[in-house]
Amino acid sequence: VTITTRMLVSHLSGIRHYEKDITKVKEEKEKVSRALKLTKSHQDKEQKEKESKGIEKTDCVKQKKEHDSETKGRNSKPGRNDKEFEQEEYYLKEKFESVIESLKIFKNDPLFFKPGSQFLYSTYGFTLLSAVVERASGQKFTDYMLKMFRDLDMLSTVLDDNEAMIYNRARCYIYNKKGRLVNAPYVDNSYKWAGGGFLSSVGDLLKFGNALLYSYQAGQFKNRNGKLLPGYLKPGTVAMMWTPVPKTEVSWDRDGKYAMAWAVVEKNQQYGCCRQQRHYASHTGGAVGASSVLLILPEELDPEALGAWPVAPPRGVIVTIICNMQSVSLNSTALKIAREFDKEKWAQ
Repeated sequence: VTITTRMLVSHLSGIRHYEKDITKVKEEKEKVSRALKLTKSHQDKEQKEKESKGIEKTDCVKQKKEHDSETKGRNSKPGRNDKEFEQEEYYLKEKFESVIESLKIFKNDPLFFKPGSQFLYSTYGFTLLSAVVERASGQKFTDYMLKMFRDLDMLSTVLDDNEAMIYNRARCYIYNKKGRLVNAPYVDNSYKWAGGGFLSSVGDLLKFGNALLYSYQAGQFKNRNGKLLPGYLKPGTVAMMWTPVPKTEVSWDRDGKYAMAWAVVEKNQQYGCCRQQRHYASHTGGAVGASSVLLILPEELDPEALGAWPVAPPRGVIVTIICNMQSVSLNSTALKIAREFDKEKWAQ
């Protein structure tokens, strides 16, 4: 078979995640699929009942339903299940000197399916991707990434190295089997730098989001006397990264699809005065003792007014949340925050 880098970034490679048993993976995917269908069926039924009775649900009922939905939602990356943190490989303590060396964990395991045929979120797919970057760049993957972070002015983003003294490193927590708050266990993330091995701050992630949003929109603005600098990436590159890929899925949002290392919801409205879908890109992060999200809600630009606008990109709302607690649902919270700021902006 042939595995491309595009398959790796879209999780279509067939490389396993932490679960080694393909039967358990299939069962979990079927459960998620059934749950999403039931949710959609239930929502459609309620909508029909509401229309037939002509009764609008109260804000109280709406808020309760949103809360229940968020409680049931998974903070995790697509394909993650509630028992994922029970997988032994999450708690590896072995130190790997290079990303090439860490490939030994899974390189002899069979693929779960033919590459390109199905979606399965895989941290190890990103470990292989980091090895590709290392060979293509001729540098250690970690050196390559740290230089990129410096270019982006992300000076607080570093390797999650247990031995290093890192200023303001947060303590991480989990709930034990008795439901008590305890310190997260020691782990060594050198086997998955690309899939969850960096420490960062809210400020740095906002810079990262702004750099991507600027790059995405820079091509749409007229360059006033050469004062508008180019983006870190080409506009077409970011647009490609934020274009949904066929055969992918996002377990926490039935409106979303996976793109290239991002979960994406496309702009959509089928009927006038009815439900609207805004275009946004986001991704959550889950690690032992920590949870995070970065969500980018681009402003809907008017092509005819762009030339007259006094304000250059980035235009939109970026929300990032980092907490030192495991398995916290953050994506829906980030989206609500982004929508409130977006609503307030247009109200001014």
